[in-house]
Amino acid sequence: MKLMIKTIFSNKSLSAAALVFAVSMLGGCAAPSTSKGMTPDSIKTTNKHAKSVSVNVAGGKETDKIGKSQIADTAFSQALVDSINNSKTFSSVIQGKGADYLLTVSIFNIDQPSFGFSFTVKMEAGWSLQRADTGAVVWQESIKSEHTATTSDAFAGVERLRLANEGAAKNNISQGLSKISALKL
Repeated sequence: MKLMIKTIFSNKSLSAAALVFAVSMLGGCAAPSTSKGMTPDSIKTTNKHAKSVSVNVAGGKETDKIGKSQIADTAFSQALVDSINNSKTFSSVIQGKGADYLLTVSIFNIDQPSFGFSFTVKMEAGWSLQRADTGAVVWQESIKSEHTATTSDAFAGVERLRLANEGAAKNNISQGLSKISALKL
């Protein structure tokens, strides 16, 4: 009888330890993706356009503290503006009206894992560049990107997910601006 009680107690302790480990891997409050984390360090550009651009982003989501890390429109927009300025893809970014071109990026899908040691986030966004004066679409494309964050990047699951989100967004911005820089405007 004593052996059976010790075995049950040991199994409960083992189960509790496993639960504590799982919570530590996944637990914590979700942190939103940051514009800094989504801004590429460098972008391969073909042309530096001597025109101005206005940026519009849609389709992102705000992060709920008890939910998953998300990519907000404002953070993605700031990362895109910073990336344009850093890469000199356009001569300037204009807020509101008055720009030569309008760049619209719509986040269609962000596929996020719920648990694991490696988190791969897949993202798809529709990019559209149009002339501001005529509204004529100059270029339009759906861009898919992804990024994997592992336990070597961050031990906590919420942090790994944020890093995977930021990496997928960073890759998406890099691809989009590289393609825009190849255009003859």
